[in-house]
Order: sequence, then C-alpha cells, then structure tokens
Amino acid sequence: MSKLRVGVIGAGAMGASHARTLATGVPSAEVTRVFDMDTARAKQIADEVGGAPADSPESLIAEVDAFVVASPDFTHADLAVAGVEAGKHVLCEKPLAVTADDARRVVDAEVAAGRRFVQVGFNRRFDPGFVSLKGSITDGSVGRVQVLHGIHRNASNATSTDSSTLVTGSMIHEFDTFRWLLDDEIAGIRVESPVADGFKDPQIATLWMRGGQMITAEVYVNAAYGYDVRVEVVGDAGSATLEPRTPVVRRIAGQGGSSIGSDFVEHFLESYRLELAAWADASLRGEVVGASAWDGFAANLVAASGVRALTEGTRETVAVPERPALYA
Repeated sequence: MSKLRVGVIGAGAMGASHARTLATGVPSAEVTRVFDMDTARAKQIADEVGGAPADSPESLIAEVDAFVVASPDFTHADLAVAGVEAGKHVLCEKPLAVTADDARRVVDAEVAAGRRFVQVGFNRRFDPGFVSLKGSITDGSVGRVQVLHGIHRNASNATSTDSSTLVTGSMIHEFDTFRWLLDDEIAGIRVESPVADGFKDPQIATLWMRGGQMITAEVYVNAAYGYDVRVEVVGDAGSATLEPRTPVVRRIAGQGGSSIGSDFVEHFLESYRLELAAWADASLRGEVVGASAWDGFAANLVAASGVRALTEGTRETVAVPERPALYA
C-alpha cells in the first residue's frame, strides 16, 4: 500500500482534529471513512477531509486498513478488541479503557492473536519538549533522578466531571508520562484534594516508583486561566524543566507577560501530528510504536489504585503483573 486508508470513529473535537491532521499533515495516510453517532457531524468532517461517512463502527472497520478511536471512553476497549480481531491497526485515544479489567481484555486479545495492533494515544511521548526532557534523563545530564514534579491544568474540562474521572480520564496522562520518562513502574500512590465535599478538583497525587523515586502530580481541570502543562525532573547532578511554550513576551504600558492558551488540542497540535504520522508509517510496515496496549493497561491499574486512595484516604499499592513476552 502506498497510502494507509484510515477511518476515524468519533468526530468530536479530538476526532475531528485527528481527521484534519491525517488529511493535511500525514502524507502516508488518507481518511476514507468517518463515523459518529451524530450523522450530520460525521458527514461534515468526512466531506472536509475527502472521505465518506460510515453507517456504523463495524462497517468502518471492515472498509479501512486502520482506524482511530476518538469516541467516548466507555467505547474504547470494545473497539480496540474489534480492531485486533479484524487484524486492523488501531490508534486508541487515552484511556485505553474505563477500567483495568477492560484494558486487560485488549491485552489478552493481542496475546491471543500473537501480534500487536493497538497504539494508545499518549501523545506526550511524541511531543518535542517531552522527548527532550526524557533525553536529559537518559543521557545522564541530571544524574540519578530523585524527584519529579508535574502540573496539568485545564481552563475547563467537560470529560473529567467527578472525582474519579479526574483520576481515570485526566491524571492518567501523568501516570503514563512518568512510567515512560523513567522506564519503570509505579509502585504506590496517594491522591488528595483540598476540596472536602463535591467534585474534588484540584487533586494532588504522590507517587512512588519501583526504583525509589518520588513524584508529585497536580491535576486541576477547572483552573480557569488556561491550559498549562509542566514537568520538572530533579536528579543528584542537576535538574531539567519543561516549561510552557512562551515564544513572545510582551512588555506594554508597564505590564509584561505572555498569553496562555486554553485549548489542549492546539497546545499539543505538533505532537499529535508526529504521533499520527508515526502510527500511520508503522501501520504500513505492520508494526506498532508509541504506547502499547500493555502501557494502557498499566496506566489503568495505577488509576484504579488512585481512585481507591482518594476515596479511602490511604496510600495504595499498585500491583502490575508480569509483562507478557509480546510486550518485552
């Protein structure tokens, strides 16, 4: 195949952005089918990218070489398994599933097939800033890592709408980021909030890695002022910090500062393009890059322990089982 025929399931903000990026920024792919429960929306996005609307997820899967899952979280695991069973490569937006048990179904489907088909959309692994930050760890610049600090704030958020989904839907990005940065598993977690009643937003997690490092992660999905993601890595020889992108600082009428956007898609647009391009190229080769189904399952395990920690006010152990040989 000279081009990968791609379908997109879900034409909301994330799915529409992925469809447009694939159509305009990924030469190895073409969007041929789009499905959404809102048929008018599916037709609108399909027309925009030169594809056609699909009647159902099942018909879309049958008519494409590979597909993107950007539908609601509760649909992710079933669609990923359907892709594996059809022998189609899948880019599944995070989280891989709502529960760890459902995420494990995707892993088990791949193990049964004897091949990997699923890449989980943890896009920070492709973001140039995060890649550079990881380089500061792997090249030894900061020495042995001791502590990490993460901040993840949204101006507002329509998906993480209760205390549990803030952990399973938003903080799950941090879980994968820290596992990836340190090439290690999270062994324990505590999650707390200054909010006593109702929706506990913000939340602060303390994480302990198997290698001994400690991590703090603040997630605040209704911070009002904008979208803000930062990480600092502190080692015994120095530190490295990923700061917000501020290309222009204005000093006018006695005031100085830079603008802060509120759209996470725009903030990470280049990382999404790099992620989609890597996925499409790998799919054409019959390979999988980026976060695997196992990584998605491990992040779900951490999230489940995080919800228990928040609910019970305890430090919870994260028990990640032995990794199947398929993911070695």
